[in-house]
Amino acid sequence: MSTFPFESLRRWPDLESPELLASDAADRLLLSELEHEVKADPSLLQAGLVVIGDNYGAITLAALKELGFSSVRVHQDARSGELALENNAKELSITGFTHHALDAELVRDARIVAMRLPRSLDQLDQWAALVAAYAAPNVQVFAGGRLKHMTLGMNDVLKKYFGMVVASLAVQKSRVLRVKEPNSEVALESLSGWPKSKRYDVIDTTVCAYGGVFAGINLDIGTRELLAVLDQTPADAQNIIDFGCGSGLLAVAIARLRPNATVVATDQSSVAVASATATLEANGLSGRVEVVRDDGLSSQADASADLILFNPPFHSGAAVHSDTSVRLFAEAGRVLKPGGELWVVANSHLGYKPVLKDLVGETREVKRTPKFSVTCSTKG
Repeated sequence: MSTFPFESLRRWPDLESPELLASDAADRLLLSELEHEVKADPSLLQAGLVVIGDNYGAITLAALKELGFSSVRVHQDARSGELALENNAKELSITGFTHHALDAELVRDARIVAMRLPRSLDQLDQWAALVAAYAAPNVQVFAGGRLKHMTLGMNDVLKKYFGMVVASLAVQKSRVLRVKEPNSEVALESLSGWPKSKRYDVIDTTVCAYGGVFAGINLDIGTRELLAVLDQTPADAQNIIDFGCGSGLLAVAIARLRPNATVVATDQSSVAVASATATLEANGLSGRVEVVRDDGLSSQADASADLILFNPPFHSGAAVHSDTSVRLFAEAGRVLKPGGELWVVANSHLGYKPVLKDLVGETREVKRTPKFSVTCSTKG
């Protein structure tokens, strides 16, 4: 793998900076494990590879170019990850991969699967069950990650669906779990339990969530604070966006509060879009709100929204980085009409008000608690 140009890969359109790279030691260790396996059994190359959770395309592209796989089926939860893979593939003139949803066709009859371990055990549970249910009986799974993000709980999740889980030696602070012997019967039963749901009588809402969506079926504190002041948003707003909608709680609330408005719920995460769709259906609003998977607000026209609700992320992949929110604030500023409002809930210590004023417009504090602040920025 020493000849593959990992250093040339980019994260674009996700946040780029010198300390945030598009590949890491866990990617390279996974590829090393795959290389060893296909040397022992070259028939795997023609069978093709399934890749789940490839952050920016390093595993997919190196598997095609360096290892010689005939094809790769890949699932990336983040739309920005899909775009980064496509951009990197174009720069390196690599073809042979296809994007897939997280469903049976992604893994059907697969003999070899490479997986970047997600931080959410629920998300890993859903991925592992899907592979065990629909891949070939002799499937081999290589699940890798950085040691600082790995827990023994991941081994326990995999052991629910596979008879063999063996950990590799640690290399450059990374490790791979080698997994075999799927139990399809147990896996199929588990998959029937998604999405999970929970009823909140206090807000008259049922929340639905697939594995890995932010906060799962819980009502997170930030969203709770924004819900408490939602009735103070403009009553005449006609075009409303729930930006980074997660499980769709805010979309449900604003659609009920503003019954004559057009509401769009948007998120770059495929699991968030699926969760929001399920939440809207559970609350009788599936025909009322449009759910969109998007990188930022790229599919929304300039100066088209009267109101945007936003509980912003502060991670870029696994890295904590406040600049992630800054890029998205700029997107919101572009999409708002003059006089339109961006309502943001965020950790109070982040101090976003000056940034919001620069990128959107005059910003006032609506509510503040020791942990969270709700602000309203008016597009100038």
